[in-house]
Amino acid sequence: MTKYMKFAIGCMLLAAAQIALAQSDYPNRPIRLITPAAPGGTTDILARLMGAKLSDVLKQQVIVDNRASASGVIAAEITANSPPDGYTLFVPYHQHTVNAALNPKLPYDAVNSFTPITQLTAAGLLLVVNLSSPPKNLKEFVEWTRSYKGALNFGSAGLGSGGHLAGQLYNIAAGVNAQHIPYKGAGPSLIDLIAGQYQYNFAGMQAAQTIVRAGKLRALAVTNPKRIAALPDLPAVSEVLPGFEFVGWYGIAAPAKLPRPILMRLHGELVKILKLPDIRERIIADGSEPVGSTPEDFRRFMLADVEKMAKLVKESGAKLE
Repeated sequence: MTKYMKFAIGCMLLAAAQIALAQSDYPNRPIRLITPAAPGGTTDILARLMGAKLSDVLKQQVIVDNRASASGVIAAEITANSPPDGYTLFVPYHQHTVNAALNPKLPYDAVNSFTPITQLTAAGLLLVVNLSSPPKNLKEFVEWTRSYKGALNFGSAGLGSGGHLAGQLYNIAAGVNAQHIPYKGAGPSLIDLIAGQYQYNFAGMQAAQTIVRAGKLRALAVTNPKRIAALPDLPAVSEVLPGFEFVGWYGIAAPAKLPRPILMRLHGELVKILKLPDIRERIIADGSEPVGSTPEDFRRFMLADVEKMAKLVKESGAKLE
């Protein structure tokens, strides 16, 4: 064996030892949790809830970094281009796979550019209107939108968001032609709905319920296949428009090629957090369902969702505006 070969092998062994040490010492500095939403929205609320608990168990601060621009594309791109060392995490949700259907030229692959860690929750959306709006229930809302005179508009957290797609599907199901108004996050969109700037919003459960409970918006229905335990008095949209359904999801991912030891450490801690009584009760009360899937199952789920959302986008006619 030549001196060069011995030197090269020595360097490789040293690098491997350094990587192993870094993994065994993980985490030894703050972790950034990139959230593709503005403060106040469902994604932001869930990220802060999980981030606070993760900080406690990892003994390192988890800093929520809100990147709401470009419907989450910027947040995803930052994550995809970050080192796979466990110090950059990402909160993908259904908009992440919708983006892949809307834009085939994304600067990353919606699944392969990431390491899926676990699906956190599954959740429908909440149909909300301004308090001064005439409809007091779902049936009245459908009749109102069908007979509306003037410009009928619905808002959402952004292009390709669950609210955007649900609104487009409602156009088809109800036979209306409401125009989409995209915002940079759920929070800003709901603020404008409170101010009466447009007519309705299919909003994330957690963010919308908080505002409804405060008496600032009226909730009319959920987009789940049927009524949910947390809001038993609210009908599913399908009760008036058969077949209408939109259920979204939220998860945690990291850049591609995250080392297996770090992946399993994060997965294990996140699943434990989801099982905590206070977290589980909070998620269910907000109209969501805790999941806690394995990394492999979450990856398969995301691949299937890319195909599902491509079909929904095609059927609804949703497109980049």
